[in-house]
Amino acid sequence: MKLSIIMPVLNEAAGIAAALHALAPLRARGAEVIVVDGGSDDGTAELAGPFADRVLGAARGRAAQMNAGAAAARGDVLLFLHADTALPENADRLILDGLAQSGRAWGRFDVRFDGGGALRLVALMMNWRSRATGICTGDQAMFVTRAGFDQAGGFPPIALMEDVALSARLKRVSRPLCLSARVTTSGRRWRRHGTLRIILLMLLLRLRYFLGADPARLARAYGYEP
Repeated sequence: MKLSIIMPVLNEAAGIAAALHALAPLRARGAEVIVVDGGSDDGTAELAGPFADRVLGAARGRAAQMNAGAAAARGDVLLFLHADTALPENADRLILDGLAQSGRAWGRFDVRFDGGGALRLVALMMNWRSRATGICTGDQAMFVTRAGFDQAGGFPPIALMEDVALSARLKRVSRPLCLSARVTTSGRRWRRHGTLRIILLMLLLRLRYFLGADPARLARAYGYEP
């Protein structure tokens, strides 16, 4: 099977070259890397060009950007990777072999943050909750077969919680493959705004989402303008 890595970006000039350079070994083994820019004004798309197979433009919003990348991808398996998240070694083999051996249609990695302290507990709780509920977040580097993605209808066009919504759809296709290998994601937002504050905010936003709140309003409460 061929793996397509889809990275939605917005104003990631400071780190995009390093993030994509880390994927060079996977590209050398046949993986495809697609960067989907949501309208950056800092030169992100231009900086990404030498390190990606394709750089696309799409309407701003992770759901729209990732769907655009999926539509252009040639792979049998789609991996959705945030620009501030680093994959573990041999992530491509872990994904492709894991899906083939388990018969699952989708999955994710365990996650850890690039800082210690309370963020270790946050990562532990995220991984435990994901295993218990079958719901994954974008920070865990979700992956899905092309057939599973199409059957689920892709990411719903919402401003926030698109990863949670897709997980709920994919659970009707198969149980997730929960890989214990860890991706490393940035804790910059947690450190900037305070770990406890972000924990409480995310709990509140998820509760409001499950109670039917408008994702666009939740996105603004999170600090993101769709």
